[in-house]
Amino acid sequence: MKKLTILILASVLSTASNAQKSKDLIYNRYFTGQTMRVDYFHTGTATEEHFCIDRILNDGSWAGSKMVMLDELNLGLYFFKITDTVSEKLIYSRGFASIFGEWQSIGDKGWNTFHESVRFPWPKMPVRLTIEKRDANNNFTAIWSIVIDPKSRIVNPSVLKSKNNVFTYIENGHSADHVDIVILGDGYTASEMDKFHKDVKSLTDELFSVEPFKSRKTDFNVRAVETPSATSGVNKPHPGVFNRTPLSMSYGAFDSERYALAFDNRTIRDIAASVPYDHMFILINERTYGGGGIFNLYSTVAADNKFSRYIFVHEFGHSFAALADEYYTSDVAYQTPAITIEPWEPNVTALLDPDKLKWKELIKTGTPVPTPWGKAEFDTFSYEIQKERRALRAANVPETEMEALFEREKKISLEMFSKNKYRDSTGAFEGGNYMQYGIYRSALDCIMFTRNKQEFCPACAKAISEVIDMYSK
Repeated sequence: MKKLTILILASVLSTASNAQKSKDLIYNRYFTGQTMRVDYFHTGTATEEHFCIDRILNDGSWAGSKMVMLDELNLGLYFFKITDTVSEKLIYSRGFASIFGEWQSIGDKGWNTFHESVRFPWPKMPVRLTIEKRDANNNFTAIWSIVIDPKSRIVNPSVLKSKNNVFTYIENGHSADHVDIVILGDGYTASEMDKFHKDVKSLTDELFSVEPFKSRKTDFNVRAVETPSATSGVNKPHPGVFNRTPLSMSYGAFDSERYALAFDNRTIRDIAASVPYDHMFILINERTYGGGGIFNLYSTVAADNKFSRYIFVHEFGHSFAALADEYYTSDVAYQTPAITIEPWEPNVTALLDPDKLKWKELIKTGTPVPTPWGKAEFDTFSYEIQKERRALRAANVPETEMEALFEREKKISLEMFSKNKYRDSTGAFEGGNYMQYGIYRSALDCIMFTRNKQEFCPACAKAISEVIDMYSK
């Protein structure tokens, strides 16, 4: 019996070893150890879009997995594919979202242009880059394609020599089987670099105090790059505070006073390439509540707000795992579409077919779907809070008053939720993805829904773990 067990184990190990060698061969056959970055301009209107190459260049050593070359998670509004031009074999793919895609959703009637990038292992031979976008049925459809020859004169193989100081906060192993995070800072002067280091530490520590990041901390590396600014703080157009900083970070994206984004993609990418990275975070040296997160682009957070630690984790949920916002009473710039198809985000559902619920395996027998939760009482309260919030911002009050409002909101909503029979259950709770009706989330409360607690619901945690697996194998 022992001999048979040993033989079976040896067979399993041999099979696993052969599978790993096969994947290694795929990477080594088609790619070098460098990163190709394709910079392009994404131009269009609410109903059409066009692409134009800016630069194709070397973005440093490849930090991604050499084992999981194809993205099978089906996340993101966009998806890009790298295909070998000789064999027509798909050799790399990833889902992503973009600022252009978000801009389209606000319903602007004019034209706009955004600078974007896709990054993939440096190919040895010519490849075809294809960008796809979800159609009306949420299926990916090709919208642009171009052949790239790595030996072409328009492709720059030179590695940019970084002039920025870098430091490592967490080092757990080789980039190829770890998630590599780069943290940048904007609005920090040279004399505030110690503060930047402390902000990196405190916010990173917060991320790894929350599951599933806590249990998977050894799967991550975290590095930071200094970008000293001539002045402290960033641009805040709504209250009339204007500033110019190295990363051009600004509040007021899409005219939402709390939405903080940076549109100088070329500069940001060049600075981030100072270290190997898969995912990016930008810390804002500000007290004003704000941040943002776009899947496979970056997350941002105001580092000095009372709720900065919440924002940091919440926004990383967006950029890392494509999690949808689960709140719906706050003002947002986006136009919410009619609910005719299942949303692609992993933590919300239209519940069009309860038998195919994304997180069905997480629901215990006896939990009703949809799940009752005292929605009417919460909605009345939450919409009143939002009226107060708008009035406070219009009056340009000190940030302490806004933080006090959020604390009161947190106290009362926690009291409401504590009375609910299904407060600790996984189910289908109506309200989410900016929509009051017709969209459901998996839990009564979650960090993607409120500021009440630093905890992802089971559906969010599952989605995060799947992304970690994609980078750590």
